[in-house]
Amino acid sequence: MSLNQILPKPTPPALTATTAETQDRRAALFRETPFETFQRVALGTVWSLMPRRIFTLLPLARVWLADLTARAPGLPDPEVRPRNGEFAGMVHDLAPATLIAAYKRGLFPKGHFGPLKWMSPEERCVLFFDEYHIPKRLRRLMRQGKYTVTFDRDFEGVMKACAGKREGRWHVTWITPRIMRAYADLYDAGQAHSFEVWNEAGELVGGGYGVAVGRIFFTESQFSHEPNTSKLGFAVLNWHLAHWGYALNDGKRPTPTILDMGFRLIPRLQFMLHLVIDATRGGKPGRWQVESGPEIVADWHIGNPEPIPGAAGRQARKVA
Repeated sequence: MSLNQILPKPTPPALTATTAETQDRRAALFRETPFETFQRVALGTVWSLMPRRIFTLLPLARVWLADLTARAPGLPDPEVRPRNGEFAGMVHDLAPATLIAAYKRGLFPKGHFGPLKWMSPEERCVLFFDEYHIPKRLRRLMRQGKYTVTFDRDFEGVMKACAGKREGRWHVTWITPRIMRAYADLYDAGQAHSFEVWNEAGELVGGGYGVAVGRIFFTESQFSHEPNTSKLGFAVLNWHLAHWGYALNDGKRPTPTILDMGFRLIPRLQFMLHLVIDATRGGKPGRWQVESGPEIVADWHIGNPEPIPGAAGRQARKVA
């Protein structure tokens, strides 16, 4: 039996009305200049042709040609055949109901340019909250009271910042204007959320966004304009996810940063079992608000042997 047969058919999320001011701001932020589009396509092409990535072009070509010759209705089967690697199919619809149905099946959209692809990696890098690690240096920063963390305060600003250039890196981004508009609709539906980090001058200096489906949170992207600000906000977010009974945070692919935080790789089959169990129930609907700031979250796990809510019975361990 496939995952498509197990999971129920989705119902469309209800969109909330956006103000004219919000719509105008999105129109101003969710755009690219001709040069920015050229730069994204050019750098994305070079990035795709690098030796360690060029081997993915053949599986991508298979998926693309199959879609051209016999486009199947609905979402692709996430149980991708090995010869296609992590490419499950081509994206034709980014409506909120489609995105939620895709996340429930372990799919997510990505593409630096050209048609978007549904991705289904063979391994997922996830965090079980009782394994979360906050380094001592970050705990000290959290206790200094220099930063304020909010949720769902400036989703548009966070997305735009996540799409921006990173210092010392190529400006290769999959967060295109189309993606921004799609996830803004998901935010209006109460399924996408942002966390913001503000400095003492009231400037947005860190943050990130993701998608909440049932008791699973899918982290999409983060940014920092001051050292360690996204890590600080991410710690506050993960504390709340654990407190609200979430089962795990999916970081998709491993990076040194999230591996240091306690994220680890699990096979796709194990991840899909979590989807069946946790993606169809629970969660926290509506707009989110911070209940505990960085100063409180800095003491997470210290001297507290009590099980963390949402950690599936695991025992919290001290990580001071």
